[in-house]
Amino acid sequence: MYWINGQVADSIPLNDRSFQYGDGCFSTILTCNGKPDLWDYHLERMQSTLTRLSIESPDWKQVSDWISQIAFPDTKAGIKIHISRGQGGRGYSPKGICQSQVTISRFRYPAHYGLWCDCGVKLAICKTRLGLNPLLAGMKHNNRLEQVLIKNELDKQDADDGIVLDIHQRVIETSMANVFWVSDGKLCTPKLTMAGVEGVMRRHVIQTVGQASLSVNEGEFLLSDLLNAEEIFICNSLLGIAPVIQLESQNQYSIGSITRYLQERIIK
Repeated sequence: MYWINGQVADSIPLNDRSFQYGDGCFSTILTCNGKPDLWDYHLERMQSTLTRLSIESPDWKQVSDWISQIAFPDTKAGIKIHISRGQGGRGYSPKGICQSQVTISRFRYPAHYGLWCDCGVKLAICKTRLGLNPLLAGMKHNNRLEQVLIKNELDKQDADDGIVLDIHQRVIETSMANVFWVSDGKLCTPKLTMAGVEGVMRRHVIQTVGQASLSVNEGEFLLSDLLNAEEIFICNSLLGIAPVIQLESQNQYSIGSITRYLQERIIK
């Protein structure tokens, strides 16, 4: 079921700019007992993206009220907020379009996520490479064609998810999550100034680590850096933190103490 601007709907106009051009952004949010988790972080990222894309912001208080009415009351569930620039305009120009459109959908919590967090995930290494685009890097915008190609590749493999590199062979993320690892006792994660999504859980992990007087090395890393890690985990706002126990068939990893520590600090 979908709600558009607070009203139940099962269709969108054909001239909606997200349908025509991917002109907008979205966020997938964990809800706990009907309330959005890390809502302030999601709101800030969506607002930042809308500002960068010059899209009119919705009434966030109204959006929050819609979420409260729509979200499942389950201990854990999820909602997706999709924002389009709006309707109209033939061609790319957004001139004269000022009424953004908010679509909200809800869903049950994926049953396998708990197993992933407890027992770990197996990752492939994707052959599909991300292009470099500093103009859009970090944003969760509505054009996800690279991710569609990556998921199509992963559907043919025996893996839970896959590590994604950019065209210069640098580690960026997975198909659905950010990635962290421990090397020489230090927590590392790729910087995302040229590609990738700055996830809400990624931000939460970095801030939690900082509060524990630990540091995170955000940098440019090659696959060899990841393969030599002492422990690895992936994270997103819905999944939380899941340890990586295998990277391709030949690389096995133990579930490390830092991963478990962060799970205990972050997961509800």
